[in-house]
Amino acid sequence: MSSQNFDGDKGGGAGQLGPGSVRDVPPPPGEQIPLPEGLDYDKLPEAVREELEGSDPEVIDIRSGAAGSGVNRCPKCGASETKPLSSGELMCMFCRHKWTTERVEEKYGLGEGIDKLVGIVRGAGAADIEDAGDSAHIVTFKCIGCGAEVAINTENSMSARCHWCRHVLSVNEQIANGAVPDAVLPFRISKEDAIRRIRQFAGRRSFFALKAFKKEFTPENVLGVFLPYMIVDANAAAEVQGEGEIETASYTEGEGNNKTTYYDADVYAVERKVKFLVDDLPIEASSQRSNFDRKANTNNIINTILPFDTENAVAWDASYLAGYSSEKRDLNIDGMMPVLEDQLLSIARSEVLHTLREYDRGVRWDREHLDLKGSRWVAMYLPVWLYSYHQKKGRERGLLHYIAVNGRTGETMGSIPIQTWKLLLAALTLGTVLEGAAIWLIAMFGG
Repeated sequence: MSSQNFDGDKGGGAGQLGPGSVRDVPPPPGEQIPLPEGLDYDKLPEAVREELEGSDPEVIDIRSGAAGSGVNRCPKCGASETKPLSSGELMCMFCRHKWTTERVEEKYGLGEGIDKLVGIVRGAGAADIEDAGDSAHIVTFKCIGCGAEVAINTENSMSARCHWCRHVLSVNEQIANGAVPDAVLPFRISKEDAIRRIRQFAGRRSFFALKAFKKEFTPENVLGVFLPYMIVDANAAAEVQGEGEIETASYTEGEGNNKTTYYDADVYAVERKVKFLVDDLPIEASSQRSNFDRKANTNNIINTILPFDTENAVAWDASYLAGYSSEKRDLNIDGMMPVLEDQLLSIARSEVLHTLREYDRGVRWDREHLDLKGSRWVAMYLPVWLYSYHQKKGRERGLLHYIAVNGRTGETMGSIPIQTWKLLLAALTLGTVLEGAAIWLIAMFGG
């Protein structure tokens, strides 16, 4: 195919290719795009050069096998009404057939090749969320059972039931805006078990709890919810620089309560480089859950019940959502990249910790650099049993307390509103304010 000239030259001369003109063959992703004659690539703005050099993320089409009709059916009898079991299986409510959706890690090799990652690799469900207005959240399905039209508000639910024939319709690959995850980790802990764990957690801390909380405490109101996360694999390297101190002498001056201890130390420049791989790092994909404002809520409790056995996640099937609530992802990869980089730097510091034992006065890092060679992102729903309590504080908006139970392991953590005077009394009884503070920490977050 020859190139076409759109510059108005009708005399057969060789016209120059200009911006927007048709080219013979587009360059492969990541390869420098040919520039019009007379333009110097090196003099282009940095942002333009990065755009030209950058390649689109590699996409793993994890949801390609999902039901294109929006109906998840029993593989034995074809019925659409299914129920998730605590074993991780799905059961048909008509023929009682049980089956398990294929694990995504095995099917798509997500546990492999981390050391070969370059650039960004993502699942189809990790695509950027596109917001075309309020109407973008409403999806209409035509029930293949009876032909009725059923609307699903994807802001609130990923499934709906036909009000005529009771067929269960679910969002699979119909939503092109990144709202549908790649995978889901089914619940293993039952609601009854979660209630027992929450009751036990609060009961151990009841002495310090507010009277209103003890009166209104209703663990039966616990809600099973699937929370949106990105599960990230990373191929990274890092360099950290700072100063380390080795103590050479110490001496004490003063007497009694006025004693002060001083020390002498040699100071050394410390530099460490490390390469490392990260497998299945969870990052919150909801802006609401990633808001750790301690004056408003105790969302950080969710992170205290990690880890989840994400290697057992199965390919997305909305049938696993039956009987549970779910939150929609509203953060894109670009918005979560700073969180990933912070966590990777924290991992890097931990990786070099064993090499710093000689610096008995510690090491202070002044400069840190992360080289993220490649990353793989999979959008996943993780199961959590959640109990919430709103503590009123006069005219203020108050504080929202959470008690969370890991829907797979049963790990339970949370916070409860406490009576401060009881902590002070405990501190006086035990003799020190420090001990009282320790008791407060136990009351709030203890295991």
